[in-house]
Amino acid sequence: MPTSTLSRSLNLSGATNFRDLGGYLGKDGRPVRWRRLFRSDNLAGLSAQDLAVLAELRLSRSFDFRGVNERATAAYELPGVVQHSLSIEPTVVQSLRALMDTGERLNEHDAVALMQQTYRAFVHDNSSRFGEFFTHLLDSDAPLVFHCTAGKDRTGFAAALILLALGVPRPVVMEDFLLTNSLYRRAGPSVHSDVPIEVMEVIWKVRGEFLEAALQVVDADCGGVDNYLARIGIGASQRRRLIDLYLQA
Repeated sequence: MPTSTLSRSLNLSGATNFRDLGGYLGKDGRPVRWRRLFRSDNLAGLSAQDLAVLAELRLSRSFDFRGVNERATAAYELPGVVQHSLSIEPTVVQSLRALMDTGERLNEHDAVALMQQTYRAFVHDNSSRFGEFFTHLLDSDAPLVFHCTAGKDRTGFAAALILLALGVPRPVVMEDFLLTNSLYRRAGPSVHSDVPIEVMEVIWKVRGEFLEAALQVVDADCGGVDNYLARIGIGASQRRRLIDLYLQA
């Protein structure tokens, strides 16, 4: 199929945030290869038709950033797909509850600050997981999907790292990050009915200042993305291989 006719969103019925990272222009103006790198929300609700779509994609690997309980309550099997668990335990709901237990009424500003701290923790506390993920990326260019529950925070940071490693400019990386707001559809009621709606509107979406919070830590602590990637095991030679695998010639 000509790349000009490919759709970024796969429009699956059982996963609302399943999309392709292909087509973005990376190093030396080379586009990211289509139908190799997919990001998604939870895959436990896929329909038979969705599974047929994934089979056509020849998807062979999935990388699950969900925590232990998240995986246990929404397990899935994809025919022909090897699953890899890269657990990053969720902290947003727990932190939200701890703040509410203080008796203070939370507002939008509190929620933004909480989400920014969550993203800073991806760099401070979870770099080893993202390093493991990149090690798998270097194994081959076999089509893969990586996901968490909503496919917006842990997955969003992972997607940003991939695109930055491939030389995609930050403004374009941010555009991909923010696509979640037009694609992700949360199923069911709010996790906590006593949480103010303006807080939940922040928690269940993404904002540029979330990703920027993480990248500011990368810049401040490591001196930039290149140094951060080297710190998690992706040095110059690994970057070259990553580019050869996932950018068009």
